Amino acid sequence: MPVLLLAATAASGAQAAHQGEIRLTQAEVAAQHRASGGPGTSGVAGIQTIVLAGDPTAAGPYTIELRVPANTKIAAHTHRDDRTAVVVSGVWHFGYGAVAAASATKALGPGSFYSEPGGDAHFAMTGAVPVTVIISGFGPTDTKFTAAEPSIPTEKQP
Repeated sequence: MPVLLLAATAASGAQAAHQGEIRLTQAEVAAQHRASGGPGTSGVAGIQTIVLAGDPTAAGPYTIELRVPANTKIAAHTHRDDRTAVVVSGVWHFGYGAVAAASATKALGPGSFYSEPGGDAHFAMTGAVPVTVIISGFGPTDTKFTAAEPSIPTEKQP
């Protein structure tokens, strides 16, 4: 996982250097404060968010880790900033578009990389296994659900 963390934070480029040096073992990441929701996240119940570097609410680079439970759907939404991500564990079913449709996803396993271009709608789903994803961007970030999604934008599937 430290290699994936390095790869994810490298996406922030030279701007990350002003934050100082950060090295976190798996145990240190596990000990970090976990929050439900937060800036740049979907707010789906059960998803844990860990801020690994920076501050997603402020101008500058940030990196967050999302731990998403099995059988979870994240409705279509956008973020104002460009973001990149690496799948750490599980299979992340990720797609682009204004409505979350399983048929429009691509299965991304551990080590897979994807982007979330600013303003482009995207969505994600998990199957029978939880997923961990590391996302990097340049804040401040936000999350806006698309008007095409149902009135309850996030849900945990049975």
